[in-house]
This record gives sequence, structure tokens and C-alpha cells, in this order.
Amino acid sequence: MLEIHPLTPERWDDLVGLFGERGAVGGCWCMWWRTTSAEFARSAGAANRRAMRTLVGAEREPGLLAYLDERPVGWCSVAPRAEFGRVERSRVLRPVDDRPAWSIVCFYIDRRHRGRGVAMALLRAAVAHAASRGAMIVEGYPVETVGGRRDSGAVFTGTTAMFAAAGFGEVARRSPDRPIMRYAIDAESGLAPGGPRE
Repeated sequence: MLEIHPLTPERWDDLVGLFGERGAVGGCWCMWWRTTSAEFARSAGAANRRAMRTLVGAEREPGLLAYLDERPVGWCSVAPRAEFGRVERSRVLRPVDDRPAWSIVCFYIDRRHRGRGVAMALLRAAVAHAASRGAMIVEGYPVETVGGRRDSGAVFTGTTAMFAAAGFGEVARRSPDRPIMRYAIDAESGLAPGGPRE
């Protein structure tokens, strides 16, 4: 049975085991969204690993880990949007309004467990995680895959179909294949019955 937990200092070694020597992809260590292009180019690899370790050490819980039979099989990066400078500065993904939101920016699934619902489980857990920490809006920036399959490396932010199935609704599309999708959280129940509510 799949279990999902926030990344905390005691789970750091599990993230390292999941990401491996390459830091998931190209030494990223899920720092790409948190840095400028120049910073990332200088830091890919060991420096990114140290930066992520510092975040975790500061008890920031920068994402969630999925476990199957006590082994880490998936990762989802979720945090307040303001922590992801690349989203804030993006021409395509910049905020649609001034309402505070949490952002889901990345998934990494062990290749042996892809296509088994791990990403969807992480997406749903990310919404619940954000809601439990006071979020009223959760955003995602998935890739549109209608009309053709995409390589797994191209859909690390998730797919529009996956986000729609989890109750997200599109609120902006400044690029043909990269919408901004939102989930509005009900203040009373903690979660919305589905789709954005403006």
C-alpha cells in the first residue's frame, strides 16, 4: 500500500536514495524552480544537493515522498508559490492575480513504478498537505498532452489530464501546451469538491 509523507530531516536519506547520483535529473535536486538560470548553471550537482538539504534542515518540508513497502518510489515538490522564483518571474506561468497560492511544480517517479498511479496519489496528497498548512488555493503548471504522447522527462510538472482528474480547473493559458490550473480549498471542509472557485 502506498504511503505518503512530507520530506523531513529524518527522511533525507530516502530522497537521496530515490534521486540517486544524478539528483533526479541532471543534478537538479528539485532546485530548478527555486533558482535563476545562472544560479542553476553554477549549482547543478553537489551545490543543489546542499541547497535542498539546507531547506530540509530548516524544517521547510519542500515536498512529499511516496513509499511502497517502505521504499521511496516518488516525489512531489509543493510549497508556497512565493518560494518558486522561476514561477513568479515566468512570462507564461506568472501569477494570474495577487491571491496567495501554493504551487505543485515537479514530480519524480522511480522508473520501475511509473504508470501505476503514484503521481496521482502524490498530487492528491499535495493538495491535502497544502490545505493542512492553511493554503486556500493550490496551483499546478502541467503539460498539455492532447494530440500526442510526451517523453516522461517532458512532463515532470504533470499532465493536464491528471490535474483535471484531481479536480483542478484551468484559469489561464499563455502558451498552447502549458496552462495554469487551480484547486480552490473550502475554508470549512479543508478541501473543495472539485475545480476552481473564484
